[in-house]
Amino acid sequence: MLVMTARSAQTSRPAHDSREPRITSTRIEQHLKTWATQGVFGHFKPLSDSPLPTWLHIDSSASGNIAPIVGAEPSEVNVMQTLTANLHLIMSAFYKPDVNGIQFYTGQLFDIPLITRRARDCGIFVIWDLAHAIGNVPLYLHDWDVDAAAWCTYKYLNAGPGCIGGMFIHDKHTRVPDSSQNTDAGPGFLNRLSGWWGNDKDTRFAMKNRFVPIAGAAGFQLSNPSVLDITSLNASLEVFKLAGGMEVLRAKSMKVTAYLEDLLLDTTIYEQGRFSIITPQDREQRGAQLSLQLADGLLDVVMKELELRGVVVDERQPNVIRVAPAPLYNSFEDVWKFVAAFKAAMDISWKANLGEVSAKGTRELEMTS
Repeated sequence: MLVMTARSAQTSRPAHDSREPRITSTRIEQHLKTWATQGVFGHFKPLSDSPLPTWLHIDSSASGNIAPIVGAEPSEVNVMQTLTANLHLIMSAFYKPDVNGIQFYTGQLFDIPLITRRARDCGIFVIWDLAHAIGNVPLYLHDWDVDAAAWCTYKYLNAGPGCIGGMFIHDKHTRVPDSSQNTDAGPGFLNRLSGWWGNDKDTRFAMKNRFVPIAGAAGFQLSNPSVLDITSLNASLEVFKLAGGMEVLRAKSMKVTAYLEDLLLDTTIYEQGRFSIITPQDREQRGAQLSLQLADGLLDVVMKELELRGVVVDERQPNVIRVAPAPLYNSFEDVWKFVAAFKAAMDISWKANLGEVSAKGTRELEMTS
């Protein structure tokens, strides 16, 4: 995942895996105030002037906010751990391999509902890795009958580097027909690695010698989550709501990425074969990302020149640049500026590469003469 901010070096705004929402620092300060004044009681008592949930319920609030982004019921979603840890936890219950929703290198968007149906017909349980899909394209995991999925939140969801991950478990796998039999291996529950925070909230702090898991994905929780992580995540999810949700963002994203594609295809450096676009041309088979495969020997200089021009993109060796105009904060003007900077960087790299090739040829000729 990359974030593109095609600005001049003098006016570039900071970017890494995502952008920080303006409200994040305010929300974190409010939770730090709770910690300083309430101590452990912050789990149960909110500050009188704070709109934020108590720590006991903060993960539930994030799950409720993220559910519409992945097309799920709140009970099917949980924020916890990290992407890799969540994949391991899910596989400990289902023990099946996983497939990425969007291929990280090419940017191809897979047909999740079709693959899920075909796999189901063959008796295969499907776990989706949605690291590059969540917050990028609309998802309808519940309606698509996806069994399980996991994701990170620091890419298109803008929660910050290394922030908390999340998972989806379809409620057909977590229903509890008889609450009196709630045990880790009881009716309606999968065998899994479990932890105390996944215990029913009414008895979680009673520390009884019987684990009563929460119905739904929340029953997969291990330890109590980082309050600061979820505060950062919730701050960004508020921005998604203000923007109108994933359908609105997807509509803009398709236009902005198409504009990027059109500008790139219209360049002389494309016509000369100095780069190609390896992301599918079909706009339904991709998200925001276009992966540009450069001619050999150009990548390092191009990346250096783009950075000097205030452009933040992502590289994948040996010769791919991933460009993803994020619809929440990238504009058509950003795209136009990026293409201008990219053309200039490619020209400089091409000339430098020709110089190296020429010098190498001269040295080889001298050695053989």
